[in-house]
This record gives sequence, structure tokens and C-alpha cells, in this order.
Amino acid sequence: MSSPTVTTATEKVDGFTRKSVRKTKQKRSQSSSQYKIQGKAVDLNPLPLFKDVSTTEKVALFQKKLQQCCVVFDFMDSLADLKMKEYKRSTLSELVDFVAVGRGILTEQTYPEVVKMVSLNIFRTLPPSDTSEFDPEEDEPTLEASWPHLQLLELFNSEDPRERDYLKTVLHRIYGKFLGLRAFIRKQINNIFLQFVYETEHFNGVAELLEILGSIINGFALPLKAEHKQFLIKVLLPLHTVRSLSLFHAQLAYCIVQFLEKDPTLTESVVRGLLKFWPKTCSQKEVMFLGEMEEILDVIEPAQFVKIQDPLFKQISRCVSSPHFQVAERALYYWNNEYIMSLIEENSAVILPIMFPSLYRISKEHWNPAIVALVYNVLKAFMEMNGPLFDELTATYKSDRQKEKKKEKEREELWKKLGALEIKKGVKKGIPS
Repeated sequence: MSSPTVTTATEKVDGFTRKSVRKTKQKRSQSSSQYKIQGKAVDLNPLPLFKDVSTTEKVALFQKKLQQCCVVFDFMDSLADLKMKEYKRSTLSELVDFVAVGRGILTEQTYPEVVKMVSLNIFRTLPPSDTSEFDPEEDEPTLEASWPHLQLLELFNSEDPRERDYLKTVLHRIYGKFLGLRAFIRKQINNIFLQFVYETEHFNGVAELLEILGSIINGFALPLKAEHKQFLIKVLLPLHTVRSLSLFHAQLAYCIVQFLEKDPTLTESVVRGLLKFWPKTCSQKEVMFLGEMEEILDVIEPAQFVKIQDPLFKQISRCVSSPHFQVAERALYYWNNEYIMSLIEENSAVILPIMFPSLYRISKEHWNPAIVALVYNVLKAFMEMNGPLFDELTATYKSDRQKEKKKEKEREELWKKLGALEIKKGVKKGIPS
């Protein structure tokens, strides 16, 4: 990534000359990788199409076309070798179609040529990425300039989303067909995520890898292996702590829910883990956490709900009390979910005392009328669930408030008396008040 240029401008304001320094962000490079390019232009002699030659000639023609596609062009120069680049692109497309429909083409003799061609076109160096000025949520990604010739495979850390999408498909198929590679693939994904969380916080393909994992988790056999449970607790849950969570949160939440549908006994560990990592200062992440928690509650078993209701609703109570109206609103939407409402009703004796003080206070004090209206609906639902307990909590809350007000009044009077005594002492010593 190129560094910004600094320009100095002189302008007159109210008769004074002022110099201002402006930073101009240079356009980022169009390529996220480095290739070994041929030193001089190469002319590729057009070969006949596969459909225009006999069956016996097709294998030899296939090898010749593979050799032609080993030529790598300079895509950073958009005007160089345009004719040859287009010819190579059409040849690559023809090779893909030919392999897809033809039989007996990929033989032991042709494999070396195929591997050589793919290696020359695909395997390249990713230069060190300067992420100091790149915001993945705001800035446009760097698109791979050589993409027209790259549609065979890609690298997950490429900024080009087209590459990552292709690799997602390729890796998924490899995982499905090569059983011996499955443990290795899972281990490598594990390592990538750990490095992402604890070292770099920069990796472009997290969302795509999580999409693959969602399908993998769905196919896990029961009972779950200790390796899989450890991956959930030690890797997937800490992914919630990174700053760029919004870029892959949907895929991450799906993986978490898939685990809980496989093994409901993991629910308590997951919920307590999320509560441990609950954001303190970022309202956007709080809204995401609340959404994910609702997805978990949608699939939770009543026996597991009882284990986590106390810490969970203490957190929800704090969210309802949030001065940020989106956080409070998202938490109050839980009472629009029929299944969650049924769980709350079954355990109202525990949940109502936790939620009531916050709800009652908000109904009198919150600045946002929409939040107040939602709170009234929740209080009404609680009153219908358990009227006697609701009345008891109301009376207790009012009594406690009266005691608090009395203490506050006594405290204020005490401070006034102390202030008066200090003034008297000052007067006696001749110190002006």
C-alpha cells in the first residue's frame, strides 16, 4: 500500500497568511501479489480449437495449450500485450471446459504439465500488507489485476473477494473427497484463527473459512470429539473479541448454533463464554452479541436454560438499562420471541426479580419514548405471567426507593450541617467565608 503524500497550501484568512498541511491518500496498488514476469513480450501462436481437431489429436493439443498458458504476463501494465492476454484468457476457459466434459484427458503423462501450469499462474508471493490505513469496513478491497487468468484457485488472504469465493468452493470439495486431509485442514484453520485473534487481527478470509466450517460442523458425528469441543471454546468463542467482528459475525454465530444443535450440553460453556467476552464500550458489538444470544436461545433446551438464566438476564438487564437506545431496543425485542417468552414464563420467579428494578426505573426515567413504550409492554407481560410476584416486587421497589430518598435527604442535611460548622470555625479564626 502506498503511503499518503503531504501537501502544503498557503491561504489568506482575515488578512493573515496561514499554511495548512493536507494529507492526500494515494491510490492503492491494483495488485495484492507479486509475480515473476517474463522479461520481454511473448507472442503466442494461435492454436486450433478442440472442436476443430480429431479425437486422436486432442491430447497433444491439450499439452500444447497447457504450455502456452505457462506464460505469465504483467497485469500491472494495463496496456501491454492486450491481444496475447485475451488469447490466454480464452485458452484457459477452453481448457476448463475441455477437462470438465472430456474423459480420459487427465492421464499420468498430462498431470505434470497441468501442475506446472497451475503453479506458475497461481502460486505467488503476498507482499507484507500495510494495514495502518486500510479499514476493511470502509475502504474498498484491493482487486487482483491478474484475475482474468486466475480463476483456477486463490489464496484466502487475498483482498479480492472473487478469489476467496473460489477457494472456498475448492477447499470444501477437497475436504469432502480426501478423508485423510480432513484433520490437517481443520488444524490449519485452527492455526489461522489463533494467529488472527492473538497476533495480527488481520486476515481477509475469516468469513469464507467460517462458511466452510459451518458445513463441516453440521456433518460431525456424535458424540463430539474432545478436539471439536476444544475448538469451539478455545478458538471460535475468542473470535468474538476482534475489532472486525462485524465482517464475519453472521458466519461465526451460525457455527456456534450448529455446535449447540449437535450437543446441547455445550450451551452453558458457550453462554458463559459470550458473557465473559461481552463488549463494554462498543454498542455496535453489543447489538451483535444480543442477536447471537437470541439465536442460541431459539435452540436452547429448557434444562440448559435453567443453568444460565441468572447470569444471562443480569446481562440483559444491563443492556436494557443502556443509554444507547439501539442496545436497549435489541434487548427488549427478546420479549417478541414466542419461544423465549415461554422460557421466561416458566422461570418467571427467577427472571422477574432480576429484570424488574431496571424495567421500572427505565419506565420513569429513560430519555427515549420508544424504549419506554417497549418497557411498558414487557412490564405488562410480566404482570400477566405472575401477578402476585409483580405486585410484591412493585411494593418492595417503592419501599426501597423511599428508603433511598430518605437516606439521600439525611445525607444532604448532614453535609449542610458540616458546611455550616466549617463556616463558623472560619469566622472564629477570622477567615472570610
